[in-house]
Amino acid sequence: MDQSRWRIAGIQHVRSFSGEDEGTDTALKFAYGSLSLPHPPATPDAPLAAACAAWSGAEDDGVDRISSLPDEILRNVVARLPVKDAARTGALASRWRSLWRSAPLSSPTPTSSRGAERTLSGARVSRTRSASPTREKIKGWLKLVADKGVQELAFINRPWPLDLPLPTTLFSCTSLTRLHIGAWKLPNTATLPDAVAFPHLQELFLTLITMKDQDLAFLLERSPVLEVLTIIASQRDVRLCLVSRSLRCLQLGMSSLGDFTVAEAPRLERFFLLMTRRIRGNKFSRIKIGNAPNLRMLGYWPPGQHELQIGNTIIEAGTKVSPSTIIPSVKILALQVHFEVRNEVKIVPTFLKCFPNVETLHIHSVKVDRPTGKVSLKFWQEACPVGCLQHAKKLVIHGFQGNKSEHAFIKFVAERAHALKMMVIFLCLESFSSSNCLDSKMRPFCTVKCASKDIKLIRFKLRTSPTPWSFSMAADVSCMDPFDHANAVV
Repeated sequence: MDQSRWRIAGIQHVRSFSGEDEGTDTALKFAYGSLSLPHPPATPDAPLAAACAAWSGAEDDGVDRISSLPDEILRNVVARLPVKDAARTGALASRWRSLWRSAPLSSPTPTSSRGAERTLSGARVSRTRSASPTREKIKGWLKLVADKGVQELAFINRPWPLDLPLPTTLFSCTSLTRLHIGAWKLPNTATLPDAVAFPHLQELFLTLITMKDQDLAFLLERSPVLEVLTIIASQRDVRLCLVSRSLRCLQLGMSSLGDFTVAEAPRLERFFLLMTRRIRGNKFSRIKIGNAPNLRMLGYWPPGQHELQIGNTIIEAGTKVSPSTIIPSVKILALQVHFEVRNEVKIVPTFLKCFPNVETLHIHSVKVDRPTGKVSLKFWQEACPVGCLQHAKKLVIHGFQGNKSEHAFIKFVAERAHALKMMVIFLCLESFSSSNCLDSKMRPFCTVKCASKDIKLIRFKLRTSPTPWSFSMAADVSCMDPFDHANAVV
C-alpha cells in the first residue's frame, strides 16, 4: 500500500464494476445508482467543457482560449459555480486544476430544496500505481472540503482494498449535512478527540464499511440531528442498541445482523430490511423494538432469518398477543414469505396480530427449491382471529407463483378484510410458461368472495424483471410507500 498512489477523482462516475464479486458489484451499484451521484462524468467532451469551448469561440481549431484568461477572472468564474461543478472544471485543462481550490465560495440562490451551493457529491477515491505519497494528499483534500464548508459529500474508495483506513481528517468536516462513505475501514473512534461531532448531519450512508459496534454507536452519538441512517453491505456483522431522538429512517441492506435493538427512537417512522441475513451459525438474529411510538413502516421482514422481540416478549408461532406485544402505529407492513416452508409460515399469523392497524400489506413470495410443507385456507382461518387485518385497505403480492399456499393466503385476506379496497398481484414470469399454465393458476381466483363491498380493483401484472429497491427513495419522506416502487427484493 505504501507504494501505491491515491488520487482524488471527484468528477468521475463509475458505470461498471468488473472484476468484483456479485455481492460487492450489487452494493456498489446501489451506492452509485441510488444515492444521486453526479453524471455524466466530467471529461473534455462533457457539457461543461463544450459550453466553455463555445463561449470562447473555439470550434474545430482545438485552441483553448478561455484558459489563457488571467487567474483572477477564472477564479471569479469558478466562484459563481456550485462546488460540484467547480470541481469538474479541473477536467477542462491543467490550467484549471488548482483554481477552484483557491476560489471563494459563492452564495447563489438554490434552484431547489436540495440545490444548496456548497455541495460536492460524487467524490471518489481510486488507486493507481506510483511511488508518490498517498495519505497526505487525501488528508489535504478533505481539509479543503472542510475549509470550503461542503454540505454534501460522497467519499468512496475504489477499487480495493475494502479495509483501507478512513482518514480521520474527515471528522473535521463539521458542516456536512449529508455524508456517504463507501469501502473504507472506520478508524478507532475511541482515539478521536471528545469534541469530534457532526452537528448538522442529517443523512448518513455507509456502504461496504468495515466497522466495530462502538464505531457505529460513536457516529450516532455525535450526530444529534441525524434523520436517515442507511447501512449497505457492511463488512462486519451489524449490532447496535439504537438510541436517537432525531432518527426518522433506518435502512439495513445486504448485511448480516446480530442482536439489534431499537431502544429509544421516538421519531423513527421507517425501518427497512433489504436482503439482510442472520449471523452464520445462528438460528435467528434477534431484532428488538422498544420505544418507537411513531413507527409507520416496517419491512421486508424475513421470518426465516430474524426473530422479532417486542418489549420483553419474543414473537413466536402461538405467542399470545397482548397490549405489550403490539405496535399499533405501523400502517405499512411488508413480509418476505416462503409459502412452501411451513415452519416459516406458521409464525406469520402471530406476526400479523402484532400489527393490528396495518392498512397496506405487502407480501414478497419467495421461491423455494425444495418445498417442506404447505398451508391451506383452514390453517389461516384457525390461526388468525376475526379482527386480524380488519383495517387492511390494500394487499400487494410480489412474485406470485400460483401455488396453492399462495392462493390460500390471498383467499383468506380477501374473505376476511372488510375494509379492503385494492388488491394488486405481480406475477412471477418464470412461473407461467404458457397461456394454459396462466389460466390454470389463475382459475382459483374465480371462487374468491371478497368480504369488502368497496373493493374496486383486483389487478394482475406480469413483470418481466423486478424493479430494484431505491434506498434514496425510501429515505424520502415524500414517498408515501417505497414498497410500491419496488416490485421485488433483488
